[in-house]
Amino acid sequence: MRRNWLWILFALATAAQGASLAAETPYLPELKPARQEAQAALLAAEVLARYHYKGVPLDDALSEKIFDQYLKYLDSEKLFFVQADIDRLSGDRTRLDDAILKADLGVPFAIFNLYGRRAAERYAYARTLLGTGFDFQQNESYQYAREKEAWPKTEAEMRELWRKRIKNDWLRLKLAGKADKSIVEILDKRYENSLKRLGRVKSADAFQAFMNAYTTAIEPHTNYMGPRAAEDFDISMRLSLVGIGAVLAEVDEYTTIRELIPGGPARLSGLLKVGDRIVGVAQGETGAMTDVLGWRLDDTVRLIRGAADTVVLLDVLPADAGPDGKHKTVSIVRKTISLEEQAAKATVHTITEGKATRRVGVIALPSFYEDFSARQKGVKDYRSASRDVARLLDGFNREKVDSVLIDLRNNGGGSLQEAVKLTGLFIDKGPVVQQRNASGEITVENDTQAGAAWDGPLGVLINRGSASAAEIFAAAIQDYGRGLILGETSFGKGTVQTMINLDQVANSGKPQLGELKLTVAQFFRINGGTTQLRGVKPDIAFPALYDAENAGESSFDNALPWTQIKSAKYSPVGDLRGLLPVLSTLHEARVKKDRDFQYLQEDIAEFTLQRRKNLVSLNEAARRRERDAREARLASRESPGEGGRSEQSDAGGMEPARGKAGAQRDDGLQPGERKLANELADEKARKNAKDLFLNESVRILGDQAGISKSGARLAVRARPGSASLPD
Repeated sequence: MRRNWLWILFALATAAQGASLAAETPYLPELKPARQEAQAALLAAEVLARYHYKGVPLDDALSEKIFDQYLKYLDSEKLFFVQADIDRLSGDRTRLDDAILKADLGVPFAIFNLYGRRAAERYAYARTLLGTGFDFQQNESYQYAREKEAWPKTEAEMRELWRKRIKNDWLRLKLAGKADKSIVEILDKRYENSLKRLGRVKSADAFQAFMNAYTTAIEPHTNYMGPRAAEDFDISMRLSLVGIGAVLAEVDEYTTIRELIPGGPARLSGLLKVGDRIVGVAQGETGAMTDVLGWRLDDTVRLIRGAADTVVLLDVLPADAGPDGKHKTVSIVRKTISLEEQAAKATVHTITEGKATRRVGVIALPSFYEDFSARQKGVKDYRSASRDVARLLDGFNREKVDSVLIDLRNNGGGSLQEAVKLTGLFIDKGPVVQQRNASGEITVENDTQAGAAWDGPLGVLINRGSASAAEIFAAAIQDYGRGLILGETSFGKGTVQTMINLDQVANSGKPQLGELKLTVAQFFRINGGTTQLRGVKPDIAFPALYDAENAGESSFDNALPWTQIKSAKYSPVGDLRGLLPVLSTLHEARVKKDRDFQYLQEDIAEFTLQRRKNLVSLNEAARRRERDAREARLASRESPGEGGRSEQSDAGGMEPARGKAGAQRDDGLQPGERKLANELADEKARKNAKDLFLNESVRILGDQAGISKSGARLAVRARPGSASLPD
């Protein structure tokens, strides 16, 4: 589960791109809380105290936890504050509750402002190191993950840490073949852009960071979203927005078109293309043009979005034009854009073994989306995950596929009701999930629709990123014996959140207070267990790309404990236990002969060893030997470049660049520093890369269908009834 509200902090702690702020003036203007922010904090505290599942009072004890969480968000890798700063700030450990209750946010804003000054000082210092160069013959190393380390004791210790950090940045580029002059230019621009990003931080960013330190100090999944973050969340749930239909990115201070959405007005106009830079925005054909060069991306996006069927005027610098090239003015009528890339998608895979051919339908579901607003308004054809999946299953029935696989990898959840409805597409009437609220009351969410949209062989593919609603669905399918669960143990999030609009609570006339995503209950499987902490364990496990210490619910230090309640009344619809040994044997025999699978396991082992070592050499000769050994190992493989969908490289944070024999080579660059065409080409290559886990899941379901067709005992009993759409 990823938190959108962390984007600004991540950007500040890495080499992000931004607007202008001279490097020689690293001290930034003091941020001050807005009146409505103090109001929002106090109102949120009242809601949390009254309705949160855990019910933690806002007192000095919680204040200390908020303090620690705040520092963790601001400087998790201990790269900005020194111990003297921490000692100085420690006097505020028990004052953060008072700041909220007295509606005076001066203390948390002072902490944020100090963070900003320290970050600016570090990046300014980093730029000064580029003029001296480095000695790469020395035998020293750099520890790149510092979250569990102590704060640097002195400024001298902090500067030594940054010297090694910059030296590592330099060495990565040097090993990628960059000349010293080019390296200086790249790194100087990188650190300058970090300073520029700092210069664009707003009061709302500081407030959101503090509020999420408060909410997550209670438990990990309660979050605060400011008005813009709340709007983005709503968009992600309804899969639509009103705009021009373009995916935008910041490249060298320009708002740049990264993708044109099929069917959107920008693409249909034929007037814009990927790489074009938007430097001005006006409302209507005669509106005044606002210069947006160097603006934050979210500010520019806010200008471009608007009401449907209204005109937005864009001042565009074409992709092939230089900085002083000829601009063009483009007029586009805003329309409702459907975000189809984030919707359920279906493919059919064919497996041929001897004379037997089996077809497996795969549905990839990125989230459990639902257009809440349209549903509440009574819109008949509102958008939802279960409705889309039902339509795709209807297509599979017409195509007469043998099995269906639901791919929930990296599905972070969404609507609880959609998880229930989706389960109902594969079972007859019955309970799906149990909930227990703060009072201990237990309710059962049931599928009430008769019949199933698909009653044949079924599989669910999960990984560590499958969470919440995805786990509810996978657990129900497993408890009913309805299908095979494949992959790795899921996230382990067994809590239920609801959205509280603070503006509605305060009867505010305009969106200014934001929303709370509030944990109000814990969910339990129908067998009485819970996915909390332990997740859903697969029936057939694949190699784990992530470990419990660094990913999932168990990585949080204040997660709710695992517990158990009574089982709900339900009747399993199948029993796969007799079939599992056969399927597991076929799977194990197949992957032992699959070189790519074996290579992936080798890569996982190497990555795990490197992560635990947590050190990288700063000696050029040693690094070259390590790189050459790795590339030789990859080049020796009989099917180079075929192992998995870059999932392991993503886990390690490496941005791939193709070297000999298709091996991935670190190019030393960060996101936004490569040419846009190269980034898009690389994303396409990763998207189209061989997906080992998906392919093996399809083969397992093919095995299951084959065993069923051969006359063996059916693992799943067919249920009566026909396909139907959920309400």
